[in-house]
Amino acid sequence: MWNRWLGVGLASCLAVVTLWLAATGRLALYINPSSNWFAVPMAVLLLVGAALSFLLPLGAEADHGHDHQFGGDHAHTPPATREPQARVDAYREGVVSTRSARSTTGGGTAHSTTGGRAARPMGATIGAVGGVAASAVMLSILLLPPASLSAEIAQTRDVGAAPLFAGTDVVNLATRGDTSEFGVGDWASVFATATNPDAFEGDAVTLTGFVTPGDDGAFDLTRLVITHCVIDAQSASVPIAAAVAAPATGVWVEVTGTVRSTTAGALQIAATAVKRIAEPKDPYEY
Repeated sequence: MWNRWLGVGLASCLAVVTLWLAATGRLALYINPSSNWFAVPMAVLLLVGAALSFLLPLGAEADHGHDHQFGGDHAHTPPATREPQARVDAYREGVVSTRSARSTTGGGTAHSTTGGRAARPMGATIGAVGGVAASAVMLSILLLPPASLSAEIAQTRDVGAAPLFAGTDVVNLATRGDTSEFGVGDWASVFATATNPDAFEGDAVTLTGFVTPGDDGAFDLTRLVITHCVIDAQSASVPIAAAVAAPATGVWVEVTGTVRSTTAGALQIAATAVKRIAEPKDPYEY
């Protein structure tokens, strides 16, 4: 039963959680919605396989269905090619004699056998600890409510550069002025790679994100950008220059303003309004 739980049991729990998150519209807290077409059918297929596994009696997976003993009636050996019983008995006697001699002289066979016996309890202990840890993780997934990655995690993943997978097409699109669908990640890429900041001067923006500390008393507007799932989440930020005091770190806000070029030649958003909002249902950008 323990082996079944570590295999089929944990996998089935994960499949049930996946389907539940998809049904409640919260699977996007963990994976890119574009991957739902794969994750949901695979979860269903896993549950079907788990149900079929109950057709196999407990312990039957370790039974090969035939006997490996010397002289046994091996199903894979045609009767015409079986060795005479005398040769089998002689072979077994020789093996026993060799093992006895090695054991008496301190040979490698005796040492290997002892080492194997000592390794088995250690392996069982490691397996038990790993199984309990995996079960605890799955129990926490089942009991704790779904949640997005925190602002603290976003700050630890901030390497001071635009998201890795932002393409040059984003900058080209911004140059033509079609930025109505741009998010924080898009503007972060533009701010980091633009070679002609004046081209974006005065562009109107309305962005949502959470607050993280900035430079010179200002604050940054931040979002986490994911490609496949939260494991590869990257932090994207744009600097905000506002007349109001910076909200607390982690607070979600909607910023309305325009893109401005600083005296140092960098880009920032001059905010005309900073409105506090609730965390969006889909807190990530893709």
